[in-house]
Amino acid sequence: MQRILEPEVMDSLEEAIEYDAMNFTEVNTNFAQRATSLAPEVAQVLDVGTGTARIPILIAQQRQKWQITGIDLARSMLDIGKKNIKEANLEQQIDLEVVDAKQMPYTDAQFDLVLSNSLLHHLPNPLPFLRELNRVLKPNGGMLLRDLLRPASAEIINHIIEEIGEDYSLHQKQLFRDSLFAAFTLEEVKELLQAAGIKGVKLYQSSERHWTAERVYQQINY
Repeated sequence: MQRILEPEVMDSLEEAIEYDAMNFTEVNTNFAQRATSLAPEVAQVLDVGTGTARIPILIAQQRQKWQITGIDLARSMLDIGKKNIKEANLEQQIDLEVVDAKQMPYTDAQFDLVLSNSLLHHLPNPLPFLRELNRVLKPNGGMLLRDLLRPASAEIINHIIEEIGEDYSLHQKQLFRDSLFAAFTLEEVKELLQAAGIKGVKLYQSSERHWTAERVYQQINY
């Protein structure tokens, strides 16, 4: 089944509020727990496509010595994220910035760990982002990317949407449907990582609906 693109940025206030209200607790917690195992006790961390900052908050609560920068192009998402960070009393540890992941203002090899959850499927072409990720990450840095897998057919997507039940509104179900159509296959992700020059990454299917690409920070002893 061919990939069908969805909007790169969800930046209406309505969409941001609805997205933040969706229950991703289990998925986000799993991602955060994995992230905390990939870098040292003290680290500079970049979360790309941070949305409403739910994942940085979960991570910061476990790693008090990590300084986390969360970036997104959706100002509405970041506005809600700043409120979430303030409520969690983590303003000194997490900073949010409006930044295009394809053109980051950061220096080469600035970060010990780069994270991105559910961003790639929003990008028409993820290659510029992956090249930028590789640039701003230290050569020995850690990495955790995760996103949806594109099912083999529209029929499978329809079945998945039917299975999620009545806990989601029609609009939320449509957002999920669009994301599944826009997602990548495991082979496509492998080709993108190779084209971006990203090495030493373990790529695998991490659930029925997700793929994960990860690399552990390597300590350098001088």
